[in-house]
Amino acid sequence: MRADLHVHSTASDGTDPPAEVMRRAARAGLDVVALTDHDTVAGHAEAAAAAGPVTLLPGMELSCRLDGRSLHLLAYVFDPDRPELAAELTRIRDDRVLRARAMVDKLAGLGVDVSWEQVAAIAGQAVVGRPHIARAMADSGAIASPREAFTRDWIADGGRAYVGRYALDPVRAINLVRAAGGVTALAHPRAGRDTWVTNEQITRLAAAGLAGLEVFHPDQSEAERARLIALAHDLALAITGGSDDHGSLTDYRLGCETTSGEAYQDLLSRVPANPA
Repeated sequence: MRADLHVHSTASDGTDPPAEVMRRAARAGLDVVALTDHDTVAGHAEAAAAAGPVTLLPGMELSCRLDGRSLHLLAYVFDPDRPELAAELTRIRDDRVLRARAMVDKLAGLGVDVSWEQVAAIAGQAVVGRPHIARAMADSGAIASPREAFTRDWIADGGRAYVGRYALDPVRAINLVRAAGGVTALAHPRAGRDTWVTNEQITRLAAAGLAGLEVFHPDQSEAERARLIALAHDLALAITGGSDDHGSLTDYRLGCETTSGEAYQDLLSRVPANPA
């Protein structure tokens, strides 16, 4: 069994519609795909209608902040209409728009010819994110490719045009998802800018109800994976994996990292029987 539990679509900052994501998953020989767009489940209905032989695991990548720094949780099989969770998701999405507008203003001050209208056109109905701004920057000729936007010169964390935004405390996020009948896994804890996350912080999240740890991710080295596997065993966490595919932005890597059948069942076994 091959399960890719971290995938994005045009419902957030991926480049392929949810239906095309599911068709690509079938061509890649995947058995399960979790559509985990940022702070939204807007793509689930379209993905489910196009799932074909692939099982769709409802999911979302939830924006959090720990000790003043960005952290992401992967949430699965929760009820998105649970009032408290739904209200927080609305607040997060609304603040994403305010933040993107502020970043566009900062870029204009740095001489980048990008407008909010361009960014909004690229995002469409999707939850707006930095990749949409990066694509607008590339279209304007300010950078050669969207990846070049994610530096301190531009819109990386702490960059000249970076603006912070509202995000949940991860312990509160874990509790909200559990109350909505779901489970959470910590996304890419040792990839790229997330290498600051310590074992002690992960231990505290596990004590708060974290269910899994994303070990198999394209941006995590073999050495880091070995350390995360040991930590997951110590904390009795499910060991998950996913491609973090964003379509053309990540060179169509759907299925390059997966979760084993045993780990997938382990994760689902942690779904609360009686949500609060």
